[in-house]
Amino acid sequence: MESNLITLRDPRSPAAEAYRALRMNLAFTSLDQALSMFVVSFPAAADMESDVAANVAVVMAQAGQTVTLVDADLRRPRLHTLFDLAQEPGITTVLLSQAAGMELPIASTEVPGLSLLPSGALPPNPADILGSNRMRRLLEQLRELSDIVILQAPPVTVAVDASVLAVQTDGLLLAVRAGHTRRDRIDQAKEILERYRVRLLGAVMIDAPDRGLLTGY
Repeated sequence: MESNLITLRDPRSPAAEAYRALRMNLAFTSLDQALSMFVVSFPAAADMESDVAANVAVVMAQAGQTVTLVDADLRRPRLHTLFDLAQEPGITTVLLSQAAGMELPIASTEVPGLSLLPSGALPPNPADILGSNRMRRLLEQLRELSDIVILQAPPVTVAVDASVLAVQTDGLLLAVRAGHTRRDRIDQAKEILERYRVRLLGAVMIDAPDRGLLTGY
């Protein structure tokens, strides 16, 4: 398992503690309706998109929730590498299968309570697949299997994938990389999310110098 998972590598670090604080903040955003499924994305292309979703999933599982982490980045998937699992079978395997009642290829991880649904083979038309009726039915299945489902999506301004996914869930968590993500990209991402009427759960800042990884929400 890759060392980028700070919540496992150094659970007493300020960064790991910040992820636990984020878990609590997400719980408080949904007091009226329990948060059961959300998307994690960046405003623009970055190197650490998958790490945020994975670390949030770890701390939620450590808190006793059953968590399914979904690599819905059908352009540059990476979650399977973080957990030393195979990329296939995955989402596209299920969506392209003609077999009725196919068992979901969800893999267990080394973290108790945390499972991963990889991307599967990369398709030529990710946005069409993620917005399909089959994907909608898959999301309904996933809701029934876990306390919470976390979907990793491509950056908001790179493709419509994140917005297409987020409108089918309880909202989107936007991760901003300190000293890397430009302000105009953040504004552009917010405009796109508003256009699609996506509920913005909050924003987190990673790589901040004073905390090392994540400081805001």
